[in-house]
Amino acid sequence: MLQRLSFGTFSCLLALPMSALAFTYNSPSIEPEVASGYEEKPGWSAERFAVAAANPLATDAGYQVLKAGGSAIDATVAVQMVLALVEPQSSGIGGGAFLMHYDGNEVQAYDGRETAPSGVDEALFLNEEGEPLEFMEAVASGLSVGVPGTLRVLEMAHAEHGKLPWKDLFSPAITLAEEGFAVSPRLHTSVAEETYLQDDELARTLYYSQDGQPVEAGETLRNPALAAILRTIAEQGSAALYQGEFAEDLVARVQSHPQRPGELTLEDLNTYEAVQREPLCTPWQQWEVCGFPPPSSGHLTIMQILGILDHLPMVEAPLEGGEPGDTYLHQFLEASRLAFADRGRYIADPDFVEAPGGDWKTMLAPEYLQTRAELIENDVSMGENAEPGRPGELATSWATQPQQPEYGTSHISILDEEGNAVAMTTTIEQAFGSRIMSDGGTGLAGGYLLNNELTDFSFTPEVDGEPVANRVEPGKRPRSSMSPTLVFERESGELVASLGSPGGAAIIHYTARTLAALRDWGLDAQEALELPHAITLGGPVYLEQDRFPEETLKALQERGHEVSERELTSGLQALVRQEDGTLRGGADPRREGVVMGD
Repeated sequence: MLQRLSFGTFSCLLALPMSALAFTYNSPSIEPEVASGYEEKPGWSAERFAVAAANPLATDAGYQVLKAGGSAIDATVAVQMVLALVEPQSSGIGGGAFLMHYDGNEVQAYDGRETAPSGVDEALFLNEEGEPLEFMEAVASGLSVGVPGTLRVLEMAHAEHGKLPWKDLFSPAITLAEEGFAVSPRLHTSVAEETYLQDDELARTLYYSQDGQPVEAGETLRNPALAAILRTIAEQGSAALYQGEFAEDLVARVQSHPQRPGELTLEDLNTYEAVQREPLCTPWQQWEVCGFPPPSSGHLTIMQILGILDHLPMVEAPLEGGEPGDTYLHQFLEASRLAFADRGRYIADPDFVEAPGGDWKTMLAPEYLQTRAELIENDVSMGENAEPGRPGELATSWATQPQQPEYGTSHISILDEEGNAVAMTTTIEQAFGSRIMSDGGTGLAGGYLLNNELTDFSFTPEVDGEPVANRVEPGKRPRSSMSPTLVFERESGELVASLGSPGGAAIIHYTARTLAALRDWGLDAQEALELPHAITLGGPVYLEQDRFPEETLKALQERGHEVSERELTSGLQALVRQEDGTLRGGADPRREGVVMGD
């Protein structure tokens, strides 16, 4: 049996067929923690199957589905619907997702990324003077809402790989929404620290008291509007959200935003399609790492970082006292600078932007990465001077996108008993998305939050007369950092791991460092997730608060890095198959996730 946290009578029995199950929950006791807190976790072991998600209630929903004979995709649907209720700040049916799936033979990449409405143009986030809007002015508005894709992509994957009926997979979330669940410490803290959410009447009524106090941790929260919406989607499929009353309410709330109404229309919803893309599978010594292609920048940038590191002199002891040492960190950060320079120049929706040399894999060619590695000096940082390379010829000359914030997301990793695997990263972008809630026109309390995904586009459409690849265009999918990842042994082809993380652009660093820790440093899943973080997007370096010795900070500063400390709240989940065939699971100690399985 998998090691499990003690949740009392939390799980329900599964003796009945799925169609007959009534999912009943007794809320677990979770120790208080803030969003940036750190709570030690034991790591988990299993033999047959496992599910890892960001909230114990969501993990348990997936576990129950697997116990009932469901597939990894079935469990993913159940997990996502519960996350929409209990972790609404991070993902939900008003957002999008990238889903990687392995069926024992083939790796597939399902793209449920949001799209820009047909009525927008590249000036979407410019003010009357032609200058970019303040970031939060754009976020908390109708302008930022893209056409959601989560339900469509889950339905597409379920049609191919589901075993249990679609409608049964919504039972856990519906039950929790109707009967209520105990607000987690992280949800309480997120609501308490939020500035704009009370501007929306539905959200204010759901998450705050009449005198404006946030819901308390442990308080029972019900969401009857979401229950009614999910019940209809369970019966009618994803079309229920994209047509009819639910769609009309969604569009009305976007178009009637009091400060900055958006352009989303019923036609945009009706014509949205999830798509399958060719996954990117990259040889990396004894492993093959499979990740999502553009419009995600995740896999390309991760594998550029790791590939550049493989062309640098090996650090004999990358871990010093349990943390990455300053020599390794210097190499890692310099490789990140170079990879992010390429990311900012080239990567965007492949339906609108051509890959360098006509193939995204040119960015990962060993010869190209060797030339990039040669730019790294042992003792001096390049600082903000990292320039994009030339991995291949382009018909269009792109400008580098100016830096702007990226946020959000949640990650799910699942392995089922038949060898199917899922890695799905799911998002509404910033915490609580656009701060617009829809009740689907039900008139009931609560609802679901709409994404602010369009702020992942460049606010600035061109620089010095040259277009930015990731500028706003009608029907385009904004560039993402989400990095759902599946890992395989190169010789045998056997699955090694499913992993990923939330964290905006830092998803890339979190995932890259975890892969290095798993392959090179002899750490298991939980140990790898516990390592402290270090990131740079090309400018200053941020080290995780109070996790590195002062000597490390000074050594990096002496190399020319501008270093400061801050909370770096990843939400990594990882399932790793050991050499003996057993599973080892890890959940990030910085969030509330757990692993369950048998």
